[in-house]
Amino acid sequence: MMRLVTMHKKMTTLVVTSAFLMAGCTDPSRFQSAPAGDNTKQGAIIGGMIGVASGLLSGDKDKAVKRGIIGAGVGAIAGNQLDKQEADLRRSMGNDNVIIRNTGDRLIVTLPQDILFATDSATLRYDLQSDLRALAANLQQYPMTTVQIIGHTDNVGDAAYNQSLSVARAESVTGVLVQNGVAPNRLVAFGRGEDQPIASNLTAEGRQQNRRVDIVILPNAQ
Repeated sequence: MMRLVTMHKKMTTLVVTSAFLMAGCTDPSRFQSAPAGDNTKQGAIIGGMIGVASGLLSGDKDKAVKRGIIGAGVGAIAGNQLDKQEADLRRSMGNDNVIIRNTGDRLIVTLPQDILFATDSATLRYDLQSDLRALAANLQQYPMTTVQIIGHTDNVGDAAYNQSLSVARAESVTGVLVQNGVAPNRLVAFGRGEDQPIASNLTAEGRQQNRRVDIVILPNAQ
């Protein structure tokens, strides 16, 4: 009997861990854009997994099923809402250098360093802040989200310096969003330094891609 209880607990832990890894990971480089039309379905799947996991934690199978159904509905709504927000954001930003990815449960907006900062600087270039103002307007239009602002660097120079620079750049971007009307309590800024490259640091082109700020837009649970 004890063995069955232990196995049930292990399975529950596995489901819960899998669900929250899918829904809450803060490494944007791991996510690919969902094909057009799949975001509502993907949101439903992730929401359903989280609902089932929550029900299993209570030890009630019926509750797990009910929460799974509710979670799937909420996830589908979130996925559909992200589709709308993505379309509006693409229209308002209109910058081919800005990469927008919709994974079905989040939007990831990647801003290359070169359109925001000079080398070794955390001071935003004033003439290139229009993209951030457009983003701020979009975030106000869709207020039921939490936003992570994550700074990244290449691996040139001291790792500790790169970490500090990535934090400073994330905070600079956050400051502009707040100045343009986004509520500070929706924003979380941090840096990853050189720890999450999206390309090889062995080439100039790869290093250029790694110097970036990722803005991760996450729908709040309803």
